[in-house]
Amino acid sequence: MFRSLHVKLTLIMLLLIIALMAVVGTFLTASVTGFYINNFYQQLDSVFGVDQREFVSDLRGAAGEPDGAERLREMLEVNAGPLGIDYRTRNYFVLDGHSGAWLAGSDSADALPMDQSPNLLTARLAVRNWDATIVGEESYLNAGYMDAAIPVLPEVQTEQAFIIYILDNQETLSGLHRQLFPIIMQALILGMTIAAFLSFLLAKAMVGPIESLTDGAERIAAGKFDRPLPIESYDEIGALTGTFNKMADTLQSTLAAVENERDKLDILFLHMTDGVVAFDLNGAVIHSNPAAREMLRQELEPGRDYAEIFGDMELFQKTLNLHRPNYSESEIAVGERTLELLLAPFSDKILGGVLVVLHDVTEHHRNEARRKEFVANVSHELRTPLTNVRGYAETLRDAEGSIPLDTANGFLDIIINETDRMTHIVQDLLILSRLDAGNTEMAFRRFSFREAVENVVRANTISAAARNQELSCVIQDDLPEIDGDRIRLEQVMTNIIGNAIKYTPDGGHIKVSAGLENINNNINNIWMDVWDDGIGIPKESRNRIFDRFYRVDKARSRESGGTGLGLSIAWEIVQRHHGALSLPDHEGPGTTVRLILPIRQKMILGRENNAKGGEKNAAV
Repeated sequence: MFRSLHVKLTLIMLLLIIALMAVVGTFLTASVTGFYINNFYQQLDSVFGVDQREFVSDLRGAAGEPDGAERLREMLEVNAGPLGIDYRTRNYFVLDGHSGAWLAGSDSADALPMDQSPNLLTARLAVRNWDATIVGEESYLNAGYMDAAIPVLPEVQTEQAFIIYILDNQETLSGLHRQLFPIIMQALILGMTIAAFLSFLLAKAMVGPIESLTDGAERIAAGKFDRPLPIESYDEIGALTGTFNKMADTLQSTLAAVENERDKLDILFLHMTDGVVAFDLNGAVIHSNPAAREMLRQELEPGRDYAEIFGDMELFQKTLNLHRPNYSESEIAVGERTLELLLAPFSDKILGGVLVVLHDVTEHHRNEARRKEFVANVSHELRTPLTNVRGYAETLRDAEGSIPLDTANGFLDIIINETDRMTHIVQDLLILSRLDAGNTEMAFRRFSFREAVENVVRANTISAAARNQELSCVIQDDLPEIDGDRIRLEQVMTNIIGNAIKYTPDGGHIKVSAGLENINNNINNIWMDVWDDGIGIPKESRNRIFDRFYRVDKARSRESGGTGLGLSIAWEIVQRHHGALSLPDHEGPGTTVRLILPIRQKMILGRENNAKGGEKNAAV
C-alpha cells in the first residue's frame, strides 16, 4: 500500500501540513504568552516606572503615615485600571516589608502563593536598598502565574516598610490558549483536508503520466508497439513521453531488423550444407543444424558433451582462449567421410562458447587424389612414347647408316606411331580442357539417330572382322530424329563400340541395339546399347570407369593403344546433351554400355546458315 506514489505524495503533504501547523501553533502560543507577559510588565512600568516619580513619591509619603497600608490600598485602587486589576485573575496586595504579612489588598491573604513566589523574599531583601524598584520582571513562562513586588519605604526614616505585590494567575492567558487550540486544530483539519485534496490532484497530475509510461513500458516488454502514448502536456513529463515514444519506435525498428536478420540466419543455419554445432563454456551442446547431425550420423541433443562427440577437449579449451578472429582447425573421420572442423570462440568469457563448423572434405580429398593420379597418369602416358621415340632415334643416330634400310624404316614407323599416340593424348587432353572450360560449342541440329548408329557400326565393321568378331546391329523402326551435335555423338558411339571391339577376345560377339525409352507412356528419350561378351568390368571399377586415365587393366589397355580418356570425353559430351552413360546389369561375361539421349532439347537458342551454305544450329 505504502509503495504507491499516490499514497506517498498524500502522506508527504499531510505530514508537511501537520509539521507546519505544529510550528505555527507553537510560535502562535509562544507569541501570545510573550505578549501577555510583556503587557503585564508594561502596565506595571506605566504606574511604578521611572517616569512616574511623582506617584512613587506619593506612595512613599502615604507609607509614612500611621495607616500607611490603607492609604497605599486606596492609591492602588485608584490605579487599578492602569494596572489591569480585574479582581479575578489579577489582584494587588500590600504586605509588611519586614515579615511579608498581608496588610491590605484587593483579595484576602489566602490568595497569596507564599510558598511559590520568590519575589516576596526578593522584595524584603531589597526594601532597604531600593527606591521604588519593580522586582519580578524575570518571571518564568511556565510558572503558572505572573507577579511583581514593589518595595515602598517612607520618606521619613521609620520602622515601617511595605511591599506592593501584584499577582496574576494567568487564567486569562490559559483561556486564550484554550481558545487558540480549537482554532489551531480546526485550521489543521481544514489544512489537512485541503492538502489531501491538492495532493490527490498533484499525485494524479504527476502519477498519471508515470502510470501511462509504466503501461507503455509493459506493452513494449510484451512486444506490443501498436499504440504510442498520448502527450497530454508540454512540460518535462510531456517531453519524457515524447522521448519514450521515439525510443519505442527506434526499439521496434531495431527489433524488426534484428528479427529479420535472425530469420535470415535461422534459414541459413537450417539449410546450409556445412554443419554447425554451438557449445557453451562447459562444452555442452547449445544448438546444431540438420547438416551437422547428418554429417556426424548422430543426434546432437542440447547438453551433450563436446568430448563425447569429438573427443579432443584440449582443442576445445585451446579455442576458448583464442581471441577473435583466430580459430582452430582439425579433421575427423566419420565412416567413409572426412570432416574438416573449424573451431572459433564467440561472445565473451562469461556468456560465450565455441562454434564448430563442419565441412565435408571427402570429395576434396578424392579430387586431390584424382588430380595427383591424373598428373601421374599424364606424365606416365607421355613419358612412355617419349622414351620409345628417344630410344629409337638415338639408335638410328648412333648406327651411322649401319642399320639395314628395312630395320631403319621399322624404327621410323615406331617413332611415327609413338608420335601419333602422343598427339592423340594431347588432343584428348585439349578436348577435355575445352569441355571443362565450356569453350567447346556444340553444333546442335536435328538429325536421324538411326543413320548415325548405322554409320558408326559400318565404320567399325572392318575392325571387328579383322579380329573375327561378330558385330550386329538391331534398331527399332520409326526412330524419330533427335536434336544434337551429330559429329560429337558419333564420336561417343565410336568410342563405346571401339572399346567393345578392343576388349572383346577374337571371335567374340558385339551387339548394337537402339530404341525409344517408354516411361509411363511418355516417350522423351532414345537409347543405344552396346553389348559384348568380352573381358567385362569388375563391380568395384564400375563407378570409376568414366574417370580420366582410369583403366581396369592398365597393361592390357596400353597394349591396345588406349589413352584412358575416351570414356571421359564421351561422358562430358553426353552431359552437354542432357543425356546419360551407364553400365546396366549384364548377364554372363562381358559388358553392356547404355547411351540415353533426349529426343528434344529443352531450349533452342537460334539457327543460322554457315558460310558453306549448310544449316548450323546454336547450342541448346
